[in-house]
Amino acid sequence: MRPVVDAWIGLGANLGDARRGLANAASALDEIPGTRLLQRSSLYRTAPIGAEGPDYLNAVVHVQTTLTAPALLSAIQAVERRAGRERPYPNAPRTLDLDLLMYGDAQVDSPTLTLPHPRLAQRAFVLRPLAEIAPDRVAPAWLLAVQDQRAERLVSPRDW
Repeated sequence: MRPVVDAWIGLGANLGDARRGLANAASALDEIPGTRLLQRSSLYRTAPIGAEGPDYLNAVVHVQTTLTAPALLSAIQAVERRAGRERPYPNAPRTLDLDLLMYGDAQVDSPTLTLPHPRLAQRAFVLRPLAEIAPDRVAPAWLLAVQDQRAERLVSPRDW
């Protein structure tokens, strides 16, 4: 049996009922074989970066999994597809966006997967919820670097 690995996944949506979409996605992540949802952050409202459209709702979840990093990525992309995710152009508004942020301490640089996520330290919409549930995974300098990016905490983890 494969070892259990801690992983963190970013969730975002700005189309449709985003709050329900994120809650459904968190439940779907918990149903991936070999994967268990341990913790979720509060929900945050954030402005789109590098795109137009409505504000996003964002969160980060902590899972434990026996899947490999590529298998987990494939599984979360399947969750996106089931939620109606389309990719018409870069940074398009979306019903659901799931990003594998970290997979244990793995460092991967392949054509299909980069870990830790390559823009992790540049995005308040990831860093603030990640710092809430895994403060040891977020460098204080990263939070300082994104302090001008709006990320408004909306509701606690138990309320979504």
